Amino acid sequence: MYSNILVPIAFEEGRDSSGALDIAEALLAPGGSITALHVIEEVPSYASTYVDEALMTEARKSVVEALAVKLGSHSTVTPKVVTGHSGRTILEEAESMGADLIVIASHRPGLQDYFLGSTAARVVRHAKCCVHVIR
Repeated sequence: MYSNILVPIAFEEGRDSSGALDIAEALLAPGGSITALHVIEEVPSYASTYVDEALMTEARKSVVEALAVKLGSHSTVTPKVVTGHSGRTILEEAESMGADLIVIASHRPGLQDYFLGSTAARVVRHAKCCVHVIR
């Protein structure tokens, strides 16, 4: 059983975030906590000068609302939205919150994943805690 679980949530098709949350709840020790994390990719600096700050604020608000909807009946899960590079940011958040387990959904790897590596693969390779991958 784990006491501090991080569940990265992606809004891509083919990612089973509901299954990841179910697994996290099954592996949670009594009195433990689950954090659902969504990482908003940073806008490149060359493009950020052309993006209105109000638009970015509204987009972030939409993501927070979408995450709440995705959590649905998982009322004990704490949602968190951050900005950064997905793989690196997931690992940094896991370390800063003292996570003892990351439950991450992954799609079936394609040829491009063998060369570039998916977010889940990066998390598995570099996490300092246990990682459970859902396919």
